[in-house]
Amino acid sequence: MGRGRQKAKHTKVARELKYFSPDTNYGALEKELATKNDSGDEYVDKWADDFDDEYDTEHDQNKSA
Repeated sequence: MGRGRQKAKHTKVARELKYFSPDTNYGALEKELATKNDSGDEYVDKWADDFDDEYDTEHDQNKSA
């Protein structure tokens, strides 16, 4: 019996999400996109030091065996 009310609520929420447009800070976006990488190499993985190289060592051992 409550399906109509539930569907109406979901429709209302979906409509609010569809037409919601948050304020965009274009100045911050421009600064983020305009920053240059000082290292000069575009392909340096800045997160490489945060993770172990387990996959690389296991992969190399299996390859040589």
